[in-house]
Amino acid sequence: MGNFSIAFEGYWREKKKRGIPAKSGVYCVYTCIYSGKKQTCSLQKLIYIGASENVRDCLEDHVKQADWESHIDTGEELCFSFAPMDAETLERCTAALIFKHKPPENTEYVRDFPFDTTSLTLSGTAGFLSKSFTV
Repeated sequence: MGNFSIAFEGYWREKKKRGIPAKSGVYCVYTCIYSGKKQTCSLQKLIYIGASENVRDCLEDHVKQADWESHIDTGEELCFSFAPMDAETLERCTAALIFKHKPPENTEYVRDFPFDTTSLTLSGTAGFLSKSFTV
């Protein structure tokens, strides 16, 4: 059994995604409604969970961009959250997040979890994600 803590750091709107750290980590893709007046993003739905050894570069020209955009309703835009993570635990923790939450644009790890029992504790900007769970 493995116990892991994941600390999500902020939300980045589509046009500000170059601000996401160029680090190894897990990321979530959401639709949101941005309020310029309040400078806030109101999350609408979680659509994808992914991982990369360089999240900023991964999101620059992602192969699933058009698929993500198909979930945008009137007045919405994409936004992203990011949690830094060591490359050694990245696949296992991302698989656990996907298996638990089953976002509509994920296909791998939705039906099976090929790792040992894994417990995650999440903190920070982890909208629509369970804060603590075991798979």
